[in-house]
This record gives sequence, C-alpha cells and structure tokens, in this order.
Amino acid sequence: MAQKRKYSLDNTDKETLKHWYSLLTLGRQLDEKAPNYLKQALGWSYHAPYAGHDGIQLAIGQVFNKETDFLFPYYRDMLTAISAGLTAEEIILNGISKATDIAGGGRHMSNHFAKPEWNIQNVSSATGNHALHAAGVARSIKIYKGRGVAISSQGESSTSEGYVFEAINGASKEKLPVVFVFQDNQYGISVPQRDQSANRRAAENYRGIKNLSIMYCDGKNIFDSMNTMTSAKEHAIKNSEPVIVHANCTRIHSHSNSDAHELYRDENERHCVMLSDPLERYRVQLIHSGKFTTEDLQSLDKEAKKVISAAHKKALVAPNPDPKSIFDFVTAEPYVSELYPEGLHDGSKGESLRLIQALNQTLKAEFRRNPDTFIFGQDMANKDKGGIFNVSKGMQQEFGINRVFNAPIAEDFILGTANGMTRYNDNIRVVVEGAEFADYFWPAMEQLVDSSHDYWRSNGQFAPNVTIRLASGGYIGGGLYHSQNIEGALTTFPGLRVVYPTFADDAAGLLRTSIRSRGLTLFLEPKALYNDPKAETIVPDDFEVPFGKARVRREGADLTVITYGNTVPMCLDAAKQIKEQFNKEVEVVDLRSLSPLDGDSILKSVKKTNRALVVHEDKVFAGFGGELAALISDKAFNYLDAPVKRVGATFTPVGFNRILEQAILPDKQKIIDTIKELLEF
Repeated sequence: MAQKRKYSLDNTDKETLKHWYSLLTLGRQLDEKAPNYLKQALGWSYHAPYAGHDGIQLAIGQVFNKETDFLFPYYRDMLTAISAGLTAEEIILNGISKATDIAGGGRHMSNHFAKPEWNIQNVSSATGNHALHAAGVARSIKIYKGRGVAISSQGESSTSEGYVFEAINGASKEKLPVVFVFQDNQYGISVPQRDQSANRRAAENYRGIKNLSIMYCDGKNIFDSMNTMTSAKEHAIKNSEPVIVHANCTRIHSHSNSDAHELYRDENERHCVMLSDPLERYRVQLIHSGKFTTEDLQSLDKEAKKVISAAHKKALVAPNPDPKSIFDFVTAEPYVSELYPEGLHDGSKGESLRLIQALNQTLKAEFRRNPDTFIFGQDMANKDKGGIFNVSKGMQQEFGINRVFNAPIAEDFILGTANGMTRYNDNIRVVVEGAEFADYFWPAMEQLVDSSHDYWRSNGQFAPNVTIRLASGGYIGGGLYHSQNIEGALTTFPGLRVVYPTFADDAAGLLRTSIRSRGLTLFLEPKALYNDPKAETIVPDDFEVPFGKARVRREGADLTVITYGNTVPMCLDAAKQIKEQFNKEVEVVDLRSLSPLDGDSILKSVKKTNRALVVHEDKVFAGFGGELAALISDKAFNYLDAPVKRVGATFTPVGFNRILEQAILPDKQKIIDTIKELLEF
C-alpha cells in the first residue's frame, strides 16, 4: 500500500530535525553504554542493542500519543521508549533494576521498558505475546469509541508464534484499530529468517487476510519510517482495521550481551551492517542539507552525554528494591463482602436453584450492575444457545453483541485479548469461557502464566480483571479432553486465584466476588453437577462468598474430610452412611477456594477430630491433595491419631468407557472404605 509522504529532509522544519537527532544520539549513547554496567557489576545483565533499528523506533515513539494510544514495546525497543518520552534516568533505572524503576521497580528483566501511567505497557519476556494484549485493548478502544490506536512492536521472528497469528486474525475479523510493527533484522538470535518461514519478509505470511493492510518501510531510514508509521496510524483510526508495518532493519551488534554474533555472522557481514548505520546516515543527511554543521551535531552529542552522565549519577544512588517487598502486589485486591463476610447464609431467604441456574442468574445480575462487564468465548452466543452448557443463555439477547459475543476457537486469543481489554479502563470486568471444557485450556497456558504475574511484574500498576470460567471434571462419560481436572497444575501460580464451588449458593457467591474483584480468577465449575439436584440450594439475592473461606457442610467429631468440587456430595453421602452403620460423626469441610486456601479452617477441624482424609476428583499423585496433606502434617501433626489419607483418581487419563471411568475416578464406596480404615487405625 502506498503511503502519503509527509516528512522529508526538505519539508521538515529544523527544530523537528534537531529534536529527532537529539533523541537518536541520546538513545545510541545509552545503547552503547548499557553493556558497561554489566562489566562493572552494576546491573543490566540483559541488554538487547537496538542499533540498526533507529528509524522505525524513533517513528513509533513519535506517533505514539500517551493520552489516546497504548504502546506495547518489546525488549529491543529502547529508542522507542525514549522517543515516546522516557528519560535517560528512567531508562537507566530500568537497566540496573532499581526500586524507582517506573516499569516495575526492578521486578522485571532489564531492557523491558515501560511507563504504565502513560499507557506504555509492561510486557512479558515471552516474545510477541503482547500482540494479543494490543488486539484486546484495541477492542476496548473500538467499543468505547476512543480516539487512538494500540501499537504492538516486535521482532520478525516472534511472528512465527501462534498467538501472533491469533492476534492478527482476530483483529482483522473484528476490524480493530491496532498497528502491528515487525522490526525485521533477519535474525531470531542466531536463527536466520530463512529458517523461520518460506517468505523472506514476515509480513507476507499474513498476506490475504481480509481487513488487514500491510505497509513496508526502510526501518533504517528516519523519513520513510516516520511517513509509514504516520500513515499506518491514520489508516487504523480512519478505517478501524489493523495494519502491519514491516520495517526492514539491520542488527548491528549481537542479539544481546549473552550472544556472540561472531559465531554465526562472518566478518564481511558484520562490516556491511556497520556501513548501514541509520544514525550515521541521518547525520550525513543533516550536514549535506546545509541546515546543520558538524559542530552543531557534535554539540548535540555532547549535550546528550551530559544528560546521560547526570542520569547515571542519580540512578546509582537510587534505592534498591526491599527484599521485604516481595509479597507486595502478588494478587490484586479482592472484593470484600460486608453482608456475608464468611460466605454463609441462614437458608431462609432466596430461591432454590440448580447450579447452572445460579451461574446464569448471577452473570445477568452482575451485567446489570456494571455496564463495563463483558463475556466472550466459544459457543457463547448463537441464537438461543449460550455456551456449550447454556450457562450464558439469554445474555446476548439482554445485553447485546458488544458485551456478549463469540470468539474464534483459539484459547490463547480468548485469554490474551481479555487481558488487553481490561488495560483500557480499570472498571472493565471480563468473564471468559476459557475453553469449552477445562481440558482444552492448555493452549492458553502461556497467556495464563503471563497474566498471573502482570500485577507483581508491574509493581501493582496493572492487574487483568478477568474471570476465567471452565467446566471441569468428569462423571459424564466424556473421556479424554472432557473429563480431566487441571487445578493441581494451576494452583502452583502465584497471582492466580483458583475457586471450585460445588453448590448453587457458593457458585453464585464466588462468581459474584470474582467478577467484582480486581485481578485474575480461575473459576472451575463441576459440570457433572450443573443440573444435579444434589447441588441445588437456596440462593439469596446478591449472595457473596469471599475468597479463602472454607465451609463446613457437615459437623462431626471423629474424622475430618477435606474436599471440593464433584466429590463433596459423595463425601456427604459417605458421612451419612458412616453415621448410620457405625455411629461415627464425620465432618465434611468444603474448601470452595483453593487459592487462597483457608488453612485455618482445615487445621481447626483436624485438631478437633484428630483424623484427616483428603478427597478430590483429580489424580492422587501430584494432585492438589498433596498440598493439603503436607499442610496438616506440618501444622497439626501432634493432633493426629492416624496418618493423613487421600482418595482421588488413579494416575491415568480418564477413560471414555463408563467402566473405565468408574475404575479411575473416586466414588462413594472408595471414600467409605478409606474412612473406615482411618477410623479403625
């Protein structure tokens, strides 16, 4: 696509040319100084030099408007950050990981430049994953009729990642105002572009996608880059559609300070890339234009050197992060209930609902309460259908397609764009059906991991306000990919809340709390109980259940059963049968919340009964129950009259044939047998 030419050496005023040169020389001097900090053991242990990308990085920062746009730079974008407004001091503070680093207070890797208050985002080290976040915030820009664009900047090799394709495919389908910049230096560390894709230019891999414009420029040329980025932004805003800017760059130095490009680039190649230095080209152009003398530019070089020297002195005496602060901003602030601080009700008021009804009614109530609430996923809204299990039935009809909509079958896209949507406004709450079944959620793991530490990594400056709903567990004859449990793996991530209600009232209360809270919550739903009368309860209006509060579903004095999800009704039935047959009282503790965990309630019950059985549907080996058993052994060992036992699934996948499923998953009889064993110990 041809771009309008707004900038050239002749028609750009002298002050602008001078300003650009000042940014370019400041950036280059910092780029060259950064490795010295590592040599002097001062920090900056990771630095990816940008020299050779000067034109496109200057242009990205110059077109970025902190009032209307959202910028997602990558780890080589030092000049982009400087051009967008970061100071030399802010760059150095990030490089040497000081507490006053505006990107994240030294919590994130050096060379990850950000300023969240200016909408310059703190992005992950997982290369290219922020393309999804850019698409997500562009969706919010479109929904809320903002005046700006989202800009995702990345290297060409990252475009081989599946989630980059998902971002561009989704942005084109939704016609979102986002500019994807590919800074193509033909190398992914040491891997040449020919080993990445059949097309030499990465943008050609996306040719043919509807509603997508592709613009090419010389990323080493200041004016070509400025014209292309200006046109790309104007096009994205005017047409509300994505644009790829493919900038041809060169990487003058090694990939990073832990890479030696002499091992894969011969002397001739290294010599040639030095000759194509964009800064030297611009310097010569300015002098030949007659607008600047050599002395003028040398003066600007010296001025930049003074700025860096002053910034260096300030940064060296800046405070280091306090080791006591490591627990700050791990998990974003939860909603705190004033009406139901323990998540309990007397059962006298409310409507009797099945689990699926409670979820549906709560979603609708929260959507009425907060107009900035959205839900999307696979199968979410097509005529009278609402999700694979109809949990969202009727929502699109009431709240419209802008708030309730379908997503491609791309789990990374679903979670990644949900993360991005909430960057636009902290009032936004997004509920996603992360996959039709929990077993299918694994493609989104990279986005889940990244989202789980967004709050910590940014030093409390950003939390993705997302509730991830997943239909979990077996007992439906679903076999592989429709019956597995995933909580044992996902509770290992700090920053991620994991809840697993069993009954309708707890499902309603925890869903309400999840949606109203800041941060990321994984909401697991025992799908076998959706319409089971055993999970039906009275649900008061606006019922709320706090995170980290277990519920004693049956009082007892002889043994404690700790459980959650599909196995709670089984444990209650088993306890009743034990009472009838042996006159022993089994206490059943329903965890409801796995992370945070109510350890106090567990220990209180065990200290009372002196015996403990952990029951869950997931595999015993490496399942979440191992953590519970360890907690009891560590904190209540002196109170135990018997070993801590566990009942769960065998260490196998869940089979499809009902005979296999029954052999694999726990059931009432297996629970009863283990209770008897413990009582007789």
